[in-house]
Amino acid sequence: MKILLVEDDSITTNLLTRALNSHNYNVNTAADGETALLLAQAYDYDLIVLDVLIPKLDGISLCRELRLSGCQMPILLLTALDSRSNLVEGLEAGADDYMVKPFNIEELIARIRALLRRGKATLSRTILSWEKLQVNPDSTEVTYAEKVLHLTPKEYNMLELFLRNPRRIFSRSAILDRIWSAGEFPQEEAVTAHIKGLRHKLKAAGMSVELIETVYGLGYRLKSLPEDLESPKVALETAKSQESLSAESSGQSLELNNEERRLKVLSVVAEIRGKLRANFIEKVVIFDRAIAQLNTGTLDHGLRREAQAEAHKLVGSLGTLGLPKGSIVARKIEDLFKAENVLKPGTAQQIEGFLHLLKQIFDRPPEPESELVAQVLQQRRILIVDDDSVQSDRLKIAASGSGFEIEVANSPEAARSAISQQPPDAILLDLTFSRVQENGLTLLAELRTEKPDIPVMVFSGHNQLSDRIEVARLGASGFLHKSLPPADILKAVAQLLDQTGAAEAKVMVVDDDVHLLAALTMILQPWGLQVTTLDEPEKFWEVLETTCPDLLILDVEMPGYSGIELCLAVRNDLQWSNLPVLFLTAHSESETVRQMFVAGADDYVNKPIVEPELIARIVNRLERTQLRHKLAQTQR
Repeated sequence: MKILLVEDDSITTNLLTRALNSHNYNVNTAADGETALLLAQAYDYDLIVLDVLIPKLDGISLCRELRLSGCQMPILLLTALDSRSNLVEGLEAGADDYMVKPFNIEELIARIRALLRRGKATLSRTILSWEKLQVNPDSTEVTYAEKVLHLTPKEYNMLELFLRNPRRIFSRSAILDRIWSAGEFPQEEAVTAHIKGLRHKLKAAGMSVELIETVYGLGYRLKSLPEDLESPKVALETAKSQESLSAESSGQSLELNNEERRLKVLSVVAEIRGKLRANFIEKVVIFDRAIAQLNTGTLDHGLRREAQAEAHKLVGSLGTLGLPKGSIVARKIEDLFKAENVLKPGTAQQIEGFLHLLKQIFDRPPEPESELVAQVLQQRRILIVDDDSVQSDRLKIAASGSGFEIEVANSPEAARSAISQQPPDAILLDLTFSRVQENGLTLLAELRTEKPDIPVMVFSGHNQLSDRIEVARLGASGFLHKSLPPADILKAVAQLLDQTGAAEAKVMVVDDDVHLLAALTMILQPWGLQVTTLDEPEKFWEVLETTCPDLLILDVEMPGYSGIELCLAVRNDLQWSNLPVLFLTAHSESETVRQMFVAGADDYVNKPIVEPELIARIVNRLERTQLRHKLAQTQR
């Protein structure tokens, strides 16, 4: 996928380019609106990431210009302007989504993925071929040895994806992002099922060689043609040699990998912050000139705008690089340089004070293990209770560099000893052991009684229904079959930890549909959310003050009082003005969306509700609230 990044701050551009490249996106950059317009008109991009305050042609004007010219690619706005009017103006100009600086990189990547799922990339119309297989993108006809194959839309899109990217490995999540639309949220097993179906149809048509190759622990790719393959014997011996070497040194390599990763992260953070500091010194010169002119009452309009723009860039750069306090100070400087504020008495002194604070933030040496680095390096311990050393070694290899620390116990007794010394974050438990008579069910029952806070996921080579029922009865957190790729097993554990580790929060839902309220309660409670529902809007304020929620979910259309009216009342009360508000609506017309945001909405979800989308948006809002509270405590 090709992305055009339009951002005039070189620090932010560098950071975002690295982040997007690490997710396999091809990035072109532009530092001003006019250049971006020329690039967008000359090349086919899958998405544009667009800053609002850029030179020559601002982001909103550029967005409007692109839409008027018929450009349909998704546009994501980046802005340090948190004014509702600015955001509404951007959406009305044709933007598909927006993020306010400072933003979280992972959230930005998630939003980009969501927008790309909705967009349709422009594809070339050449005939795609592999061995005797031919695919015509114009007619979507697929033939093998001149025999027509009848594929489902998903199978066809998957086949075309592999043929267009012959050297690339696609994980199952990457395939979901590219093949499934925004309104579909299947599990990754859907990819496996469709690939199996595609392989079956190709084999039935006479293809004797596997077209799609499974890359163990990584995903799938187009297999090289038979004449390009190495000798099977050589390939097998090489694979065995590499697996043996990896198994022997897995413990040592994991430690080395963690240390290397720590040093690499520290190096990257230091490099980017060093550039930011050098960039800041250049900005100080501009700020000092502006302050000097302001003190003499001769501040030039052009210099004022330049100083405001430089402060605006710092807002995003500092926040994104893990310096939130600096981001807050920079925003205050930006506000003071606005035309309506700059001539007020005492403004020059205030700017000088904030500039002094910024210098102190830059002069303060970063901690060796800063919060930014700690977040990247955070390890989660998994205890594997299994006497199958081959399986354990494969999981260790798959976990290398993934944020997991693997410990192995080859018997229930060894597991008890390891847990007593240092309780793990999660346990992968096999049910059978070849050297001891005790089975895993006994240990599972014991752990559920004595260590109920540690999630235990059973993984077994057997798949009997009786085992599954007994495991569920004893309270295991999940059941996995050992035939799954190690990467999928680790991903399941990660999802389990993310779910069980979610901080509790209170959510209030107001909707006149009692059945929907019941469904939402069932959806939200397993995520550690305390849910209060209300089907009578007339009692809204009484319940709001009684429950004191952390997030409010409102239906737009309700009898008595609409959700928009309730939101206006919330925003007009100082106590609740910062309460996150998420709307539920069956209408996605621009006018309805505009009314929601004007009333003070933070986000909205369309009905019918898709559970993963709702959960993702709620978690994002709650995390932002927690971040604001943390910043407020830091300031105090």
